[in-house]
Order: sequence, then C-alpha cells, then structure tokens
Amino acid sequence: MGRLDGKVAIVTGGARGMGAATVRRFVAEGAKVAIADVLDEAGQALAAELGEAAAFWHLDVTSEPAWAEVVAAVEARFGGIDVLVNNAGVLLFKSLLDTTKADYERVLGVNLVGEFLGIKAVAPGMIARGKGSIVNISSVDGMKGANSLVAYASSKWGVRGLTKVAAMELGHKGVRVNSVHPGGVDTIMSNHDNRPRTEVDKAYTNVPMQRIGGPEEIAAASLFLASDDASYLNGAEIVVDGGMIVGTYYDGFPGAPGV
Repeated sequence: MGRLDGKVAIVTGGARGMGAATVRRFVAEGAKVAIADVLDEAGQALAAELGEAAAFWHLDVTSEPAWAEVVAAVEARFGGIDVLVNNAGVLLFKSLLDTTKADYERVLGVNLVGEFLGIKAVAPGMIARGKGSIVNISSVDGMKGANSLVAYASSKWGVRGLTKVAAMELGHKGVRVNSVHPGGVDTIMSNHDNRPRTEVDKAYTNVPMQRIGGPEEIAAASLFLASDDASYLNGAEIVVDGGMIVGTYYDGFPGAPGV
C-alpha cells in the first residue's frame, strides 16, 4: 500500500472495466485520481464510491479542446498530474472487406488518436516538473494479427509505435512512457453478456494459463508502471495475457498430450 502516495493520476475509460479496476487500485495505493470517460452515470457513481480521492470528468478522448479542459480542471482540483493511463478504447469485430472507412477511423480515433492527444495534453506539465509516467493500454492484438479485428489491431499496433516515439522524446525530460498489452480480460468488452468467469474460461483452454484475465490483473501492471518501482522502465511493453502470445496450448490432439 502507498505506492502512489502523493501522486495525481488521470485514467481514461475509467468508469468501468479495466479502467475502473485501475482507478480503485490507484486510490487504494494513495493517489488522487481523475476518472475520465464518456459514461457519465457510471463515472459519477465510481467517484462517489471512492470519496474525496477521486473525481469524475466527462472526456471524449478524440477531442483536443476537451483534453485541455480536463487537464486544467484536474490540476486545479488535485495539483500537477503525475500519471496518465491511456485506457479508453473501443472494439470492433468486422472482416477487413466489411469494415468501412468510417468504422476504421472511429476505432483509430479513440484507440490511437485519443492516446496521442492525451500524451500531448499532460506532457508539458510533466516536463515542467521533471517527472511523470504515461501508461498506454495497447493489446496482445497489437503484437500479432487477428482475423476480424483489422481496425482494432491496427490501432493497437499504432499504440506501440506511439509509445516508442514518446519514450524517446520524453524520457530524457523525466517522463517515462510504457505500454501494457492485455489478452482477454473479463470486462463488458470481452464478456458482454456477463457470463460467470468459470464459463468464460472455457473459451481460453488454448491459452497456457487456460483462463481469461481479470481487470484487476491489468490494473496491477499499470500500477507498477505508474509507481517509482518502474523508475528505469521507459518504452517497455508489459504483456499481461496468460501466455497467449507465447503460443497455443494443445491438449487432446494426436501427438500433443496435455502436460
């Protein structure tokens, strides 16, 4: 406990799922947290639950003026921003040929442009104070291909490049920029009909750990990168996927017995 004592953080997409888990963990570790999301009701409810350590701001991450307004408001309320978790994201399942230009641009707008704008909005204040940590949420699909995820995978691969460039340009100014790459996570994005986790796990038997991840497990990775424990990590990629990227676990196929 106390790994973020005295720090101020913004978590985008913070009203539910991985974002809400991150907000709760950051508050538990001593941070003041700005919950930034377009889901007003859920965001306000979470802020009320957490008390004075958290506050909600409506934020469309694709809007540069909105970013400027939220950053100014957070600084006025809590002080200088030490941590940004670029978590807001959308998922679209469509084949490449069925994906329209509008579809593609909408996903990239939230998942990639939104993170770019977030970095631009908080970096000047971090540079002025000579310290800061930016955590960009990418995906395991930003490290491999996946059918029916042309827009999503493109955006998450883009986050990798954005992270590398930002790490190079901001690292010597005291600002660390790293990325987290979740696999399947038990949130509304992956489990939209809210099935029990044990039921969802059945679709993950080919993952080495043979289960879906929990949002709290992604929050733990973001906490590490946000904290001073990661003081020499810059431009790093933390994959939190139960081993999905390692390879496929085969059990029951001829010549591939379970172990």
